[in-house]
Amino acid sequence: MTENEITEIVIGCAIKVHKALGPGLLESAYQECLYYELQKTILEVEQQKVIPLIYEEVKLECGYRSDLVLNNKVIVELKSVDALNDIHLAQILTYLKLTDCKVGLLINFNVLKLTDGLRRVVYKY
Repeated sequence: MTENEITEIVIGCAIKVHKALGPGLLESAYQECLYYELQKTILEVEQQKVIPLIYEEVKLECGYRSDLVLNNKVIVELKSVDALNDIHLAQILTYLKLTDCKVGLLINFNVLKLTDGLRRVVYKY
């Protein structure tokens, strides 16, 4: 399955969750509901996947965790904030850099229309 096919499924599930719940909840609520929806699909879904930091020969368990990883290809970071900003973009770019994933979705559920809080991010090695 391609990254585009995966992101299409994720976006559809996220829109379903947002339509049901609306804005204003905690990020953790959206994460659990989106995880539930994604488990009903054909995707392999991992929640709170640890992302190690490797510096030279040292592997550091620094506590980095991606919200969702799909088919070991796409990272999804969820937010419930007033607006996405550069630090949120930097976070998902860093996660993509530290993994073998090249595509990420940054989804802010604290918007009236979910597509206004959605960013697709591609990391170029």
